[in-house]
Amino acid sequence: MPKDLDQHEDRGDKEEPKERTPDAEEVVRKRIRANTPSPHRGNSPQASPPRFVSVEELMETAKGVTNMTLAHEIIVNKDFQVTPPQFPDGSLEKRVKEIMHKAFWDCLEAQLREDPPSYNHAIKLLSEIKESLLSLLLPGHARLRTRIEEVLDLPLIQQQAENHVLDIGQLAHFIVGMMATLCAPLRDGDIQKLRETTEMVPLLKAIFSVLDLMKMDMANFTLSSIRPHLMQQSAEFERNKFQEFLEKQPSALDYTEKWLQDTVGCLREVFADSASANLQALLPLNVHNTAYLRLLKWDHGSDPFPETVLMDQVRFQEMQWEVERLALLASVLLIVYTITGEAISGLPGLMDTLKTTVAAMLVDMHTPSFSAEEALATIGEGLCVELSRQLDQHGYSPFSTDRRSTLKGQISATAQPDNTVRKLMDARTQSYLLSYLESSQPKTPPPFPGGLAPVSRELKELAVRFSRLVNFNKLVFSPFYQRILQSALQEKD
Repeated sequence: MPKDLDQHEDRGDKEEPKERTPDAEEVVRKRIRANTPSPHRGNSPQASPPRFVSVEELMETAKGVTNMTLAHEIIVNKDFQVTPPQFPDGSLEKRVKEIMHKAFWDCLEAQLREDPPSYNHAIKLLSEIKESLLSLLLPGHARLRTRIEEVLDLPLIQQQAENHVLDIGQLAHFIVGMMATLCAPLRDGDIQKLRETTEMVPLLKAIFSVLDLMKMDMANFTLSSIRPHLMQQSAEFERNKFQEFLEKQPSALDYTEKWLQDTVGCLREVFADSASANLQALLPLNVHNTAYLRLLKWDHGSDPFPETVLMDQVRFQEMQWEVERLALLASVLLIVYTITGEAISGLPGLMDTLKTTVAAMLVDMHTPSFSAEEALATIGEGLCVELSRQLDQHGYSPFSTDRRSTLKGQISATAQPDNTVRKLMDARTQSYLLSYLESSQPKTPPPFPGGLAPVSRELKELAVRFSRLVNFNKLVFSPFYQRILQSALQEKD
């Protein structure tokens, strides 16, 4: 798009990532401020003495946090993608952009209809199209670069325009052909639409639109290509940036310290009766893994989140919700198969049918409007109908009234977090995740505890994501954790 109309459109893929995360960056800054202890906050850990810093230092620190947030997002979020900036519907920015763009394209159309045509605006567009095409080239595209420079020779195009011999349609045909050579396969349909467009102004507008998409494709391809090589560099970068932040905010590890110290205390209580087990449990690696597992039981409404995992608080909370959903889903299915017995154990496809039914009812489990009692009552009714149909279809004894009542009652009882079956499935889920963290060979994960087979696929996928996030966090912050744990483990030795 013309530079004098929209600065967003011609920055190239080098600037686009900044458009992806402004909201996320501000959220992280707010979380860091909100979770940094101050002398006026109740029941907070003892803060270090305040240190006065200049405005310049604070601004530089904020910039470092922003960069750290973006680097972290690229590494831990395999689905991270660069996206074009979007203005909210009805916003002043969007309205101004639409008005200015319409004025430009209307002016271009008027110029091209003159006799002879005027190409002032068109040449500006061709210049920017040339820049965009060159930005999409790889180092090995020397021949294509030469070809673009030859055909889109701006001084020559200017001379042709002045002499009224410029064939802008031919140039547009060349541009579309070059885009077809450089675009990803998923843009083939867009290129075909360009080839079918005959009106010049709509064609130029569409060319800019597709070029923007191609820039996004190139940026995302670059991210996916370099992500495996960024791990170590990103870990060092985050560690250094956090150290800089810590030097300006000495209390920035207070909640992390409390998190690890509380974990040591919990393990001491659990293994208090066994000296050998106590020594094994308090190895730094075991404390680390247990501490991360505790994040899946965190009370986000009242307990400040540890600073070192603050950027991933939303991810840990979503995993926590997923653990709770899977535990409840497994509980309901275990109850079904326990009460109905062998009659349904071998029926093909029944487990998947029941699982799909229950999972659909629990998908909104952590939304404010969700009622566990109502959902589980509905689940109980629905499962009784399906089980009766299956038993009748395969020639088994009818589903008795007593068994119906027992099944619905036990399913409804799982609405309470302290329900025996639900607590058991939750404990086994937590145990599997801990075993996965402790596994030295993730390609051969630990066996699934009893009752979790119906959710094995989902649980394994969760374990992979959880382990990846935990291991990267360890890689970044291990020096800080080691100092904290060394002190915490020696306190009662």
